[in-house]
Amino acid sequence: MQRSNAGDVTYDDPWYDALASGWGESAVAPPPARPEPESAPSAAADIYLEVQRSAAFQEVRRRYRRFVVPGAVAFLLWYVAYVVTATTVPALMARPVAGAVNVGMVAGLGQFLTTFLLTWAYVRHARLRRDRAALELRWDTQELTRGRGGAS
Repeated sequence: MQRSNAGDVTYDDPWYDALASGWGESAVAPPPARPEPESAPSAAADIYLEVQRSAAFQEVRRRYRRFVVPGAVAFLLWYVAYVVTATTVPALMARPVAGAVNVGMVAGLGQFLTTFLLTWAYVRHARLRRDRAALELRWDTQELTRGRGGAS
């Protein structure tokens, strides 16, 4: 540790992060960012807008929405039904099923089971219906950006 002329404390430790130091300590300004060529962002933006408007991209989004929206709505309804039933009809949830296991416990475990099933179904749907098309869009987009002199 060394003292500077202004009375501030400076650190010789290369791992010391001056930007994350405490209050009242002088911080080192980050290095200036490199200026980017002005034509690249507009060309890249045009390419991404073109891809977004393409029929292939819209199909990938349509497939995504057709799975996610009904799945999310069904799961939220099932969750709200569980919570509402547990609070409004506690006698039903306390009804024994087998030994000390009651309807509330079975429904609670059903919440976990449906979470895992929905996750499995989402991953399967993405793998079978969207991943290949999305990867092709990605490759096409990269080829377009290279071809027009955009970011590589």
